[in-house]
Amino acid sequence: MKQPFKRHLISMGLATGLVLSQLSHADTLSEAIAEDYESHLEELFVYFHQNPELSFQETKTAARLAAELRETGFEVTEGVGGTGLVAILENGPGPLVMMRADMDGLPVEEKSGLEYASRAKQTDPDGNEVFVMHACGHDVHITSLVGTARQMMARRDDWSGTLMLIGQPAEERISGAEAMMEDNLWERFGQPDMAMAFHVTSSIPTGKLSAAMGAAYSGGDTVEIVVHGVGAHGASPHTGVDPVVLGSQIVLALQTVVSRTLPPRDAGVITVGAFHAGTKNNIISDRAVLKLTVRNDDPETRELLLDGIRRVAVNMGRVAGLPDDKLPEVIVSDESVPVTANDLAMTERLRGVWQSRFGSDVLWDEKRKGMGSEDFPFFTTDPYIPSTYFAVGGTPPEAFSAAAAGGEPVPSHHSPLFKIAPEPAVTLGVEATVVGLMELMGK
Repeated sequence: MKQPFKRHLISMGLATGLVLSQLSHADTLSEAIAEDYESHLEELFVYFHQNPELSFQETKTAARLAAELRETGFEVTEGVGGTGLVAILENGPGPLVMMRADMDGLPVEEKSGLEYASRAKQTDPDGNEVFVMHACGHDVHITSLVGTARQMMARRDDWSGTLMLIGQPAEERISGAEAMMEDNLWERFGQPDMAMAFHVTSSIPTGKLSAAMGAAYSGGDTVEIVVHGVGAHGASPHTGVDPVVLGSQIVLALQTVVSRTLPPRDAGVITVGAFHAGTKNNIISDRAVLKLTVRNDDPETRELLLDGIRRVAVNMGRVAGLPDDKLPEVIVSDESVPVTANDLAMTERLRGVWQSRFGSDVLWDEKRKGMGSEDFPFFTTDPYIPSTYFAVGGTPPEAFSAAAAGGEPVPSHHSPLFKIAPEPAVTLGVEATVVGLMELMGK
């Protein structure tokens, strides 16, 4: 429950004094952020990096993040959607704008060689003790969220409205945003007028930003195809219907769905990631299971791909001579995630502000080379909230030059070798966010 407004003003005033005492009166925002990184955020980043936690187990992470935001002067509610938190700063009339940062790590043993590398372990949902690592840069996100809070509090005379900061659990399991929404997020704290988020990325040089005009991340579906057969002895295949052969034919036929169903300039992916069948070399089993991931950049493409998968699977069963009650089953999981679609008007506005602030060459507009997914759109799709999801470069340019010259490749996200240059990533993440929020909420 929100504290009374007068009490909130008093507590905000005390916290503001604390923040102002910690932040020097630097001449520019860039200088203030750089000094705050050196005096406060660097230690915080190292703490988060060395203490990663698995999805929905981010108890220490959430507690530290909540304490940092409370100290800054935000009203913080913990335990939203499990381990999520919501921090609110009311600062006069104006829009309600949300900024989100995800908190969870991955079950990966860190081999980055960093002196502050994680050696943390936790028990995963299957009961296994595993190493945990921030192998996707979420430590940058939550450190930057704190830096953003401190700068927005110190500059509260320059903007008006309500700022909502979200620490989100379980992005890696594509379930944390949905869990927070199921915990009546907007009903409890207000529905934002606009929303922002960013992801640090190892594939973009430090000092660069990316903000797609359209799909920032793809939509994804998890699909299972159950292939029924007729069991038989491996030496007498004519007496059965082999689901391994049929499943193999389905896998190959699925490769034509993208190339021969989608318009050539539309993006789509169908990947069969698992094929399970049989128990012994001389037994033809009566069942095989294919597990697929399917990616799209718009609802029309999604339907074309899912319809194509059903058409291929069912009709390949008919080719094999199966009766109607034995045809392959196509099951679309409820783990589906929508496209992370940037609002065009809002994104164009922010791109212009960033170019004015950082220079016309700050935007890294190379085409996406993959179709990764995000659960951020569970916040912004239904109901629709204008949003911009952007990227911040995390790898020094010299690392790309060395890789191009035959040196070590730049590690990808989710790799045990993954590492980010924290200072340029965090400071640019904070400044780009603050500049964006000031544009959206400026007086």
